[in-house]
Amino acid sequence: MNALWRDARVVGTYGPEVAKRLALRAAGKVRSRLDGSRAGKHVQLTDFDPFDPVTAADPYPHYRELLAGERIQYNPKRDVYILSRYTDVREAARDHHGLSSAGGVTFSRGCLPFLPTADPPTHTRLRKQLAPTMARGALESWRPMINQLAQELVAELLARTPADVVATVAAPLPMRTITTVLGVPGPDEAMFCRLSNQAARITDVALSACGLVSLVQGFNGFRRLRALFTQRRADGLLAEDSVIGRLAAYADHGHLSDDEFFFFAVLLLVAGYESTAHLLSTLFLTLAEFPDQLGLLSRRPELIAPALEEQLRFVSPIQSICRTTRVDYPVGGAVIPAGSLVLLAWGAANRDPRQFDDPDVFRADRNPTGHLAFGSGIHLCPGTQLARMEGQAVLGEIVRRIDRIEVVEPPAWTTNANLRGPTRLRVAVAPRVSR
Repeated sequence: MNALWRDARVVGTYGPEVAKRLALRAAGKVRSRLDGSRAGKHVQLTDFDPFDPVTAADPYPHYRELLAGERIQYNPKRDVYILSRYTDVREAARDHHGLSSAGGVTFSRGCLPFLPTADPPTHTRLRKQLAPTMARGALESWRPMINQLAQELVAELLARTPADVVATVAAPLPMRTITTVLGVPGPDEAMFCRLSNQAARITDVALSACGLVSLVQGFNGFRRLRALFTQRRADGLLAEDSVIGRLAAYADHGHLSDDEFFFFAVLLLVAGYESTAHLLSTLFLTLAEFPDQLGLLSRRPELIAPALEEQLRFVSPIQSICRTTRVDYPVGGAVIPAGSLVLLAWGAANRDPRQFDDPDVFRADRNPTGHLAFGSGIHLCPGTQLARMEGQAVLGEIVRRIDRIEVVEPPAWTTNANLRGPTRLRVAVAPRVSR
């Protein structure tokens, strides 16, 4: 309890937002209990719960159950409707008239005002400012740096084997990349990494004392990051050719407010680190599970780019996202009532056998066009090009330098309801011998 009160001291700064989030979650619990069950015709009750650690460790049996059931499923405990089929998830993601992001995109209803939780026309204006800084042409100059970093980190893994691939490769590469691209490299890297992890807790809130602590710590991380970015901007330390430097120029010319500039900076730091780290670590896990595919890639390195897309489909770093229905939202012969929280299960949709044959098998030559790992519609992840560059660099080094990957300890998985990736993954790697 002492820790709770210590962390709660910062609530005063964010009191209204904390209260809003907890009140919305409490109201949802009460409404669910009063309604008893909101499952109607063609709406199936489910106990699928992404907050369950067992589910988080292996969601795929649960996804198969969802995909075999009705198109709409409802969890009364979480008061959330679930869409899992590929066509339903993609259509809902693209329908910003019927569903809104403004109420929050995670289970913790209520949100801070930044790009993923904006609807048009605000979203259109913000995306227009960000797009030039994250376009392929703007990012291409960073490819040599990313390739060099991948070479160094994979070499370190080979030298230290067996080792934790998260700590050795998967976490350092995206953190060094995103801090460099954003314009905050060097001695501040570790501090930005720590604070971005702390700020990310704001997306995964439970209605409990521990949930309050997590929420407060998330806000505290945001506060400290804001202070760092504000000071760097005031001191003229944001490189003009960096993403944040360009966004600061937009703010200086009145195209972004100071708040919008800050939220862009934090969004890019948090989103550009954690999800990419999960992508890179699960690459090793998948190739350990499917060694024949590592052999195929060594014989056909031209498959590296499509193999990365297959990995994104096979283990989507972002497993789900939420929307709120603006109106009664029909799916097939059923309707989700207006004002309802809807979970779009990217991870299940990317394993839908109606869209992908033999979906629980990783095939490096599949080329899964249309996978939903980066979302779909106006909220398509703005960092797709950077994530692909990082993934291709690491996969290329694995194929070039590693002959075999063996998992030596069961991985520890994140318990975040929206993300999937190991927090620890010890592997032994055997070097590839040139013939």
